[in-house]
Amino acid sequence: MPIREKKNPQPVPQVEFNLVISCQLVDFLKQGEPTSARCDELDSLKKRGCMATKIENPRGSQRILRNKPVTNRKKGGEKLKPEDITQIQPQKLALSLRSGTFKRAEDYPIDLYYLMDLSYSMKDDLENVKNLGTSLMLEMSKITSDFRIGFGSFVEKTVMPYISTTPAKLLNPCTGDQNCTSPFSYKNVLKLTSNGKQFNTLVGQQQISGNLDSPEGGFDAIMQVAVCGEHIGWRNVTRLLVFSTDAGFHFAGDGKLGGIVLPNDGKCHLENNMYTMSHHYDYPSIAHLVQKLSDNNIQTIFAVTEEFQPELKNLIPKSAVGTLSANSSNVINLIIDAYNSLSSEVILENSKLPEGVTIAYQSRCKNGLVSTGEDGRKCSNISIGDEVSFSINVTAQGCPKHSKSESIKIRPLGFTEEVEIRLGFICDCECQKDGIVSKDLCHYGNGTFECGACRCKKGRVGRDCECRRDEVSSEDLDRNCRKDNSTDLCSNNGECVCGKCECKKRDNPEEYYSGKYCECDNFNCDRSNNKLCGGHGRCECRVCVCDANYTGSACDCSLDTSTCLASNNQICNGRGICECGTCRCTDPKFQGPTCEICPTCPGVCTEHKACVQCRAFGTGEKKDTCERDCNYFTLIKVKDRDKLPQPVQTFPLMHCKERDANDCWFYYTYAVNNNTEVHVVETLECPAGPDIIPIVAGVVAGIVLIGLALLLIWKLLMIIHDRREFAKFEKEKMNAKWDTQENPIYRSPINNFQNPSYGRKTAVL
Repeated sequence: MPIREKKNPQPVPQVEFNLVISCQLVDFLKQGEPTSARCDELDSLKKRGCMATKIENPRGSQRILRNKPVTNRKKGGEKLKPEDITQIQPQKLALSLRSGTFKRAEDYPIDLYYLMDLSYSMKDDLENVKNLGTSLMLEMSKITSDFRIGFGSFVEKTVMPYISTTPAKLLNPCTGDQNCTSPFSYKNVLKLTSNGKQFNTLVGQQQISGNLDSPEGGFDAIMQVAVCGEHIGWRNVTRLLVFSTDAGFHFAGDGKLGGIVLPNDGKCHLENNMYTMSHHYDYPSIAHLVQKLSDNNIQTIFAVTEEFQPELKNLIPKSAVGTLSANSSNVINLIIDAYNSLSSEVILENSKLPEGVTIAYQSRCKNGLVSTGEDGRKCSNISIGDEVSFSINVTAQGCPKHSKSESIKIRPLGFTEEVEIRLGFICDCECQKDGIVSKDLCHYGNGTFECGACRCKKGRVGRDCECRRDEVSSEDLDRNCRKDNSTDLCSNNGECVCGKCECKKRDNPEEYYSGKYCECDNFNCDRSNNKLCGGHGRCECRVCVCDANYTGSACDCSLDTSTCLASNNQICNGRGICECGTCRCTDPKFQGPTCEICPTCPGVCTEHKACVQCRAFGTGEKKDTCERDCNYFTLIKVKDRDKLPQPVQTFPLMHCKERDANDCWFYYTYAVNNNTEVHVVETLECPAGPDIIPIVAGVVAGIVLIGLALLLIWKLLMIIHDRREFAKFEKEKMNAKWDTQENPIYRSPINNFQNPSYGRKTAVL
């Protein structure tokens, strides 16, 4: 199965898978033709002059290597050794399969979509990207003559805590004098186009936005780019997605921070080129992204900062990762290098294998190295014109349950072309020995009627052997079994027989495939409460047709509004929309099943105080704008509080008591019915002025009493102190130890003096 390069300038598949057919004539090649020109399609070789007898067209074959009959021994017969007993026949088969090759084509069309982070940290990067269109067109023209480019941007989910939801921040999330656009999740700015100047013009009109946390919502944007093919404008060519950011990513589960718990549904939700369900669905997981990118043959080039490269290389196959400079100045070189890296590597993948079937790969790359196992799926460093081959070994462990042919699809990752291998299982029955050949059966004897079906002769196929094999294998007949070039034969739900689809049968007789291409069925519609179409409709071509009073993709949305009526007989209290029998409150202050609960409201009385005050008394903060702001209710004045209306069941009524700037109280009632009414007492209750004389007398008397109390306290303290000192003196007096006849305090009035004697006797005076 070679993959040949085509010289047709029109957009064609990059690779083709055909049977390897070569011509053995010695003088077949013309002067200057390469050796590889010997290999071509059968019709092309005949037109070029190669005789049919000289065309080498090998076919797959099988041989039975060991076919020992099943042991037929009755109970009580001859005893045999265990190794001589056979229960399975045949025991060993040899299956010869054709090998396949891959060859890179030259001048193959390329679609490139540039997806950029427009958070505030990418401000300087946006300036460099504004001139990316014409520059990238010039560089890519060296690789292909058919190049288209598109542009999209993303920021973050528009809910807390990812962005600030205050009105001012929703208009301009940047601080200071910076002028930024309102935050958004994902926006498709430019559909894929070949006009580089239009790219520059539209990108030049973009503005930076902002968010609160460091990780961005880029995975939401990648999912929409992958699944919204009509909006993006993807063609059936090489598809490149350049993802540019300098921050991290939010993964599946991070949406719980914003109260978002529904898993990403992997469907397109673009309206006016804006992603509208970011507040409803969680971020996609990496595995989910890998699946959608692979299903849509999109190769991803991550232009990110260095810290996020290792995890992306390991998690997302068939992708390239490049280091983004601080201002994205190297983005063109990064894209060119990444494209060359992606296109120079081939990795094969296969569809889900039927039960009991295994597959093994062996690769022969251009360096002659042979690899098996997981490495047998891959070849690297492939240049334009290089050819590598893959050998595929398919093994069946036994017959499938329904003994029907199965299909396996093999394709290189990132390419739209694929190989379809139809597996036929040999499960012969005894009734095949009694085949009937009749003109009335199997289309005029073109086969034998065996076991209720036709076994066609060589070269004939079809339910009644009505077609020739070469007709069935032609592109014209296969095209009749495809809706378009990007879909499988009979939508992979049937077989293409003589240019018509024969749909598969289901185990459940109530389930069936239908449609010209077997594209419809009646069992793959959305479910609700584990019921198909919620039990309120029928499934037609994978779409629910709902019964009366029900709508929605799963007919789970009731159109009955009785459950949305509030106590005032208004739908959702006039503050919401009734959707599927449940109120969705449009006023963020209100909540509850009928939007009647307002936990953050200041209260009805406080809310309407200023308007009641200005209309009833001509005062208050709204007295200058009263006619403009306060004409939403009817004012009725009453003489006293007893005249105010009382609550009734037909409509809610709130009794209010409020105070104005002069400390005067006024009373009113607020009622919401068909005509909002306010009953207010026409006179204010103002407090009387204070009596000055008693206040002054009380203050003076208080001061005098406090003074007397202080004097009495001081006098009491002094008495206590004197008594303590006197008691101390008495105690010392009682403890005196001198003679009672001599007073220790007494001093004699006589003084004795001694004069110097100078050798004489001293005279006593």
